[in-house]
Amino acid sequence: MLEVWLYSIFSVIIISLIAFIGIFTIFLRMEQLRKTLLYMVSLSVGALFGGAFIHLLPEAAEAGFTIEVSLYVLSGIVVFFITEKLIHWRHCHVPTCEEHPHPFAYMNLVGDGVHNFIDGLIIAASYLAGLPVGIATTIAVILHEIPQEIGDFGVLIHGGFSRKKALCMNFLTALVALAGVVIALIVGGFVEGLSTFLLPFAAGGFIYIAGSDLIPELHKRTCESKSYLQLAAIVIGMFLMYLLVFLE
Repeated sequence: MLEVWLYSIFSVIIISLIAFIGIFTIFLRMEQLRKTLLYMVSLSVGALFGGAFIHLLPEAAEAGFTIEVSLYVLSGIVVFFITEKLIHWRHCHVPTCEEHPHPFAYMNLVGDGVHNFIDGLIIAASYLAGLPVGIATTIAVILHEIPQEIGDFGVLIHGGFSRKKALCMNFLTALVALAGVVIALIVGGFVEGLSTFLLPFAAGGFIYIAGSDLIPELHKRTCESKSYLQLAAIVIGMFLMYLLVFLE
């Protein structure tokens, strides 16, 4: 059990440090940043789908693909949908974000904190299921966090934060994932089979993020050459998840 604690905490600390990636965007032109993000998002799509279908679902269905597994997957999709709706709720209550940037930025931090907390739960549950599943889940989360943290950094700068404060707030919000890890591991010590729920739940969340949030972004760019590169990056992300199977 000590190993699970160490791996889980180390993983979320690595993921939390990604919050500082915003500093590198300062040295990139906007056009370069857009191009880089496009392929990072594509790689993230492949990693999230691969993590869900190659690692999380097979592990969750080890005792059989029951109706419960399907319901847990669907609950993950529904919870991530609700979470996203709550994050976007600010648009209805802050009429003009341009005139009221600070509430927008703080709401973004709250939403990001909730998201990171769930990431912590998922990572801990994955390590409870086994080292290869935990590593695969961590890599999928890392590849998703890179473009997300760059976007969050931009939102905070737009909201009136200095670069230094934006980086620090992003990092502090990322550390909320540690709370998710601690709660999942403590509860997992008393509640047998916690990962039986959390693994398919995480798979549902991964499927929702990749299918609902990321793929629509890729469809906004219809250039044929870019589409081929996007497809290649998606396949590479899936293949990366497949290679991790051999760690088992």
